[in-house]
Amino acid sequence: MKNKYLSGFFLGLLSLLLHQSCSKPAPLPKQALLICQATLVPIEEDSKEQIADILILADTIAEIGQLKDRKELQGIARIDAQGLYLMPGLTDGFAALNNQNYARAYLEMGITSIIAVDGGRRGPFFQARPSPTVFRLEGIGLEKTSDEDMLRQIDSLYRAGYRVLLLMYKLTPDQIQLALQRARQLGMATLGELGYTSYAQGMQMGIDAFVHTTRYSLDIAPRPMAAAVAEEPFSNDLQSPKWKYYDFLSQIQTGDSALLAHARRLGSSDSYIMPTSSLSYLDLPEHSNPWKETVAQYLSAEDINRPADKKTGQHQIDAAEQAAYTRLILNELQTLEPTYHRHGAHYLTGSGTDVWGTMPGISLHTELQLMNRYIGLSKREVLAASTLNFSKAFGWKIGRIQKGYKANLILLKENPLNRLEELKKPEIVILEGRQL
Repeated sequence: MKNKYLSGFFLGLLSLLLHQSCSKPAPLPKQALLICQATLVPIEEDSKEQIADILILADTIAEIGQLKDRKELQGIARIDAQGLYLMPGLTDGFAALNNQNYARAYLEMGITSIIAVDGGRRGPFFQARPSPTVFRLEGIGLEKTSDEDMLRQIDSLYRAGYRVLLLMYKLTPDQIQLALQRARQLGMATLGELGYTSYAQGMQMGIDAFVHTTRYSLDIAPRPMAAAVAEEPFSNDLQSPKWKYYDFLSQIQTGDSALLAHARRLGSSDSYIMPTSSLSYLDLPEHSNPWKETVAQYLSAEDINRPADKKTGQHQIDAAEQAAYTRLILNELQTLEPTYHRHGAHYLTGSGTDVWGTMPGISLHTELQLMNRYIGLSKREVLAASTLNFSKAFGWKIGRIQKGYKANLILLKENPLNRLEELKKPEIVILEGRQL
């Protein structure tokens, strides 16, 4: 009888211990951070400003709410963010990363993610440490190719670590369809810079996004003109097919029927557009000298394609070429893009760095200003274009203050919805869960 009671006692004790061990919270990982009492910038449509604590575990947002007094969180690293504005870090959707100073310029200006473009005028990719979160891009279809070679190339790029596929001029509609099918199987994002395939076809097939105003406006042109550009898309000769098309774009007016039809298609599609207007910022009659920005001290003109003169901030190009570029960018910003925006086009931000005088960090902020002042995006829409729209367009876990998303965040002294310039000077940058 005594043994029976002892057996029952030990079984009860074991049950109690098991219950306590199961109900006890798991120990937090070493890389844990609590941001306390930050004011969240309302970027989501219809969202409102709120004050909250953000728990970060490793490189991911784990919880949002009133957390600072919870016992199990008392021993972890904290940031007192009272009075500071918190939002996702910015994304540059078309940019070069050639050296550590480029990475520094991006990060110091609050850019925590980039789609990295390399090769040719942009030079080789550099594996920086620390670095913004990188999604590497490579193109296919700059030259004619067979279906088999195209698919082999896509597979090879994926194995090499590329996660963004740029679909280019000489891919036929059938090839675009094949490429999209393979990209989706692999989980690769897609950008379009099309020629043989129209943008209307690209939208219908579901390309995630299109890049460069001059390129995704090609559907406005007569098809023979578009076909000529597809055959010879790059030239500085003012008599080239590209420049004949650019001259055509420079003369398009707001009520043009082809422009309106294209704008309606963009607005009703699920594809996003990335203007990269900052590529032509130095061609605007009134522009500031980018070398006067603080982070320019880290940068060398020798690394940049066609850099602005350090003293004057001007391009050093032929007067006729300069005049042609100025006419083009003015009509892009005053006619083409405002029409696309009015019809509901969805926007992403990309600077085009480091071609045509664009500079890491600096030129993305130029892009934000151009979107607001010229194209007509509200400040909230501009912030969305550089943050949460990348998660919408590509399905990436970036650009949102939400559980399960990458902890790439910036803290600001002032609300950027009042003044976009505040984005240039983050007080604190959190990169993949770590305070820089």
